[in-house]
Amino acid sequence: MDLRADHFALFGLNRAFRLDLSDLDSRYRDIQAQVHPDRFVNAGDAERRLSMQWATHANEAYQTLKKPLERAKYLLQLDGHDIQAENNTAMPADFLMEQMEWREAVMEARTGGDHHELEHLHNRLRADISTRYEELGDLLEQGEAVLATDRVRRLMFLEKLLYEIDDALASLEE
Repeated sequence: MDLRADHFALFGLNRAFRLDLSDLDSRYRDIQAQVHPDRFVNAGDAERRLSMQWATHANEAYQTLKKPLERAKYLLQLDGHDIQAENNTAMPADFLMEQMEWREAVMEARTGGDHHELEHLHNRLRADISTRYEELGDLLEQGEAVLATDRVRRLMFLEKLLYEIDDALASLEE
């Protein structure tokens, strides 16, 4: 095995956004069974160290590939496209207005203790995110990196909003 291999090559997968997650899980378990440090307890220092590096590398690769947003970012990175998440926060005005409306609705439901409305917002947003991931998959397959980068940045906002809704729901259940 090559520690310099990209995450897809590590698992013997083609570089693609759409993955069979059960296949990825299986491949991950197979690699971990081979390189897990517990198998190298009685080995020499160098072998134990290498085992730890492999287990860490496999875990990082798996964590990246199993999440669609992280997988998309990684694919774009492999193709030399920086999503500039940290230094480019410019978004279209209509998208930002939509985000403000969502956040206001979440805040109102949270403040009012409206569990049903938060569930409704969660389900609507989850459906919207799912549709956007389908679009992102199409863009990545077509090599539309500029548009895909924009969609990834938008999905970052939406995933954060989904987390906020889930947090609001959890706070009402306490």
